[in-house]
Amino acid sequence: MLVADHGLEGDAHAGPWHRQVSLLALESIQKVREQGPNMHPGDFAENLTTEGLDLVNLPLGTRLKIGSSATAEVTQIGKVCHAHCEIRQKVNDCIMPREGIFVRLLAGGPVQTGDTIEVL
Repeated sequence: MLVADHGLEGDAHAGPWHRQVSLLALESIQKVREQGPNMHPGDFAENLTTEGLDLVNLPLGTRLKIGSSATAEVTQIGKVCHAHCEIRQKVNDCIMPREGIFVRLLAGGPVQTGDTIEVL
């Protein structure tokens, strides 16, 4: 469940700030796989894995409809990777700082695997 102005229910990073939900494209994960590491959706600690959306080229402020009723606004593209990033230590690279995006939730709603995400 996505909770308005909070994030993904039960997520440790949720709260009233600008990085309530993280998204990473399946295409980004596949690029890492091509370099050797057997990475899967969720391994980068992203909340939602997308397919077919060019996330890194969405301007800040872009609104997204997630599932049937949740609405989000892009607030950050990329992030600083912390020194103890397990992914960076394991594969010597982490794509979240370059290709992950963050949103804040304007409206909440249920979300499940297979739901659509559309640019509004």
